[in-house]
Amino acid sequence: MTKTDRDLFNPEPEFLRSKHIYSVSEITKGIKEILENSFGDVWVEGEISNFKVAASGHFYFSLKDQSALMAAAMFARANKELKFKLEDGQRVICFGKVDVYGPRGQYQLIVEKIEPKGIGVQQLAFEQLKKKLFQEGLFAPEHKKELPLMPFSLGIVTSGAGAAIRDILQILKKGAPCVDVVIQTARVQGDSSAQEIAAGIKELNQFKKVDAIIISRGGGSSEDLRSFNEEIVVRAIYDSYIPVISAVGHQIDTTLSDLVADVFVETPSAAAKIIVDKKNALLAKLDNIKQELLFIISEDLGGLRNELIALRHMLKSPMDRLLEKQQLLDEISGKFSQSMHYYLNISRERVISLEEKLEALGPLSVLSRGYSLSMLFPQEEIIKDSSRVKPGDKVRTILAKGEMISLVQEVVKDERKTVI
Repeated sequence: MTKTDRDLFNPEPEFLRSKHIYSVSEITKGIKEILENSFGDVWVEGEISNFKVAASGHFYFSLKDQSALMAAAMFARANKELKFKLEDGQRVICFGKVDVYGPRGQYQLIVEKIEPKGIGVQQLAFEQLKKKLFQEGLFAPEHKKELPLMPFSLGIVTSGAGAAIRDILQILKKGAPCVDVVIQTARVQGDSSAQEIAAGIKELNQFKKVDAIIISRGGGSSEDLRSFNEEIVVRAIYDSYIPVISAVGHQIDTTLSDLVADVFVETPSAAAKIIVDKKNALLAKLDNIKQELLFIISEDLGGLRNELIALRHMLKSPMDRLLEKQQLLDEISGKFSQSMHYYLNISRERVISLEEKLEALGPLSVLSRGYSLSMLFPQEEIIKDSSRVKPGDKVRTILAKGEMISLVQEVVKDERKTVI
């Protein structure tokens, strides 16, 4: 096959035959040269964000304004003479040159000098909210609640997948396994995270079965911790009737949640250690009370033992005491026997008197005086009125001695008239 035939079957586009093809490295190098030649040494004003210190001592951060963000680096040789501490939210003016970091194809500012210029917008908002809440008294010591002597049930508001919850649970499992844990998961960074944290605090208050609440996350930049500077979270902590422990960030970070919380610690591990320390303190206190009680009981028993010995010397011999009690028992027995005879005689006379009265009032006594008692037979109904019987009825009559049954021949009605 000729070259012409190959061209017909594998045509090469005209723009590839006539144009130079750049590699990625060539493009990056070209952009770097353009930036360096276009800007040279520059002063750049912006707000520090995502500030980090590498193990090498280099500073890495971002500079941002309302519309854009650029990466920045200040190497150790340049920052070792820095007279102030860099942190997120600071408004600064940086001197350096624009460079391109080839491995990521990212342009950045290599900072040689840096000067503070007030504070950033976010930091200003933070300070304004802090002042407002301070004036309302949310940070006042008198509003802070004490932790219970021993929180046996603990609520935790944090990310369910973060290192903070693992650290807390590990320490509690080892040092205070008696503590029940209720985890209220919430995002601790990003959109709506502040609302989720505040909702978690409120839900644990409504649950009413935890003795203390920990709000927690690991460290991070000021932007990472921004949720814990939101007013909705601060007010949720303040309104909580359950004591709240704030364990947000590391030593250099202080959030508004830290200021309003009843207890503030620097790390999640320190929050868990508070609970462990309380358990150990309670056990130590109980042990001290036990020792004090044993000492008091020992002292009291010793005193009682001495009193018993003294009383024993004061008492008569057991035989003398026994004879004395026997004599007293004989006297009591004699008096008891006399009293029994006396009361028996009186009771016997009363019984005889009552029997005589009862006999005089009884129906047999009445019958013995010539009266009788008639009843219909066999109904055993006492006849009090002649109208209750009729001829042919059987009547049972009880006499003083014996009884008889008779047949009614004639009924005579009572003709007596009642005199009014």
